[in-house]
Amino acid sequence: MTQHPVPDQRRRPANDGPKAAARNRAALITAAREIYAEHGLDAPLSAIARRAGVGQGVLYRHFPDRAAVTTAVLEENVRQVEQAADAEGATFADVLGVLTWHLTESAAFIGLLHADEVAGGSGVRAHALGLSRRIERALRAHLPGGGHRLSAANDLGIAVAMVSGAVTGPSREERERRALAAWRLLGVEVGPVRPFEG
Repeated sequence: MTQHPVPDQRRRPANDGPKAAARNRAALITAAREIYAEHGLDAPLSAIARRAGVGQGVLYRHFPDRAAVTTAVLEENVRQVEQAADAEGATFADVLGVLTWHLTESAAFIGLLHADEVAGGSGVRAHALGLSRRIERALRAHLPGGGHRLSAANDLGIAVAMVSGAVTGPSREERERRALAAWRLLGVEVGPVRPFEG
């Protein structure tokens, strides 16, 4: 007797398990960064799920609430800046280029850089300050010697906060133009404005 597969079984894709979960999480973080850049931090989570090509249940499996999504985007942004700083032959200008790309792409990232203004319980402010310090460490590791204009104790953090405050505008191009103009006014050279691709 010949057995015929049930129609649903023929169409069901193989379960990739952990690979699919990691892929979905990465897609959600990328989608959240894009949606936040286009619509701000109050954008509906359903828009993030749609952009990532997953259902809302998948989003909530990875991120139980809006704060968790935002934190994941911030962590990824900081990780990319750190990776750029750790890359062989990286210069201060190169790391600033990656940082500037994230400033133009992520409204949440700009909020991080103004961590002194972050309010709220549950360690949100402390977490944001920790991420901000990681950014400063990554940049300071490549700060040229010989009395660079940003080498004084707080000058680097203040400069980054000043530039992030200038990153406004309706398009990514306008935000990048304003960020580069702010760095130029500070007399700081910035490398290519792009994400880190390690």
